[in-house]
Amino acid sequence: METIAESTRVLYTARTHTIGGREHGLSRSYDGHLNVKLSTPGLDGGTGTNPEQLIAAGWSASFEGAMDITARKRFMTLSEKTAVDAEVDLCFEKGEYFLQGRLHVSLPGIDTELAHQIINAARRICPYTKALESTVHVEFNLV
Repeated sequence: METIAESTRVLYTARTHTIGGREHGLSRSYDGHLNVKLSTPGLDGGTGTNPEQLIAAGWSASFEGAMDITARKRFMTLSEKTAVDAEVDLCFEKGEYFLQGRLHVSLPGIDTELAHQIINAARRICPYTKALESTVHVEFNLV
């Protein structure tokens, strides 16, 4: 495993403890703010969330923050109605599991060309997007 360079400044470390895995598990953050029951995706009557939902929530929140940073650098303020809907698919092909995802971005009050510029700039700074794009097929749609 590679170590982080000495010059890297860690801004935050999320720490969780999970037992039971994705099927009837439980995941808690060390600070107590996250406490979720886990269940298998698509399981009828499931009593908890699944890891794909957690990725979708984190990715969409991070991407909206990246768009806000991008807009502020352009001396703009995004609408309070700005929204990002995320879809993360758990797939299975040729005996292997993998993920793919889509973000549907709504930037009300911003013309299409500028909205695409904001999305493209946010893709370059959003840590979730950078991590996912390096290994997962992702798409971005302006809605």
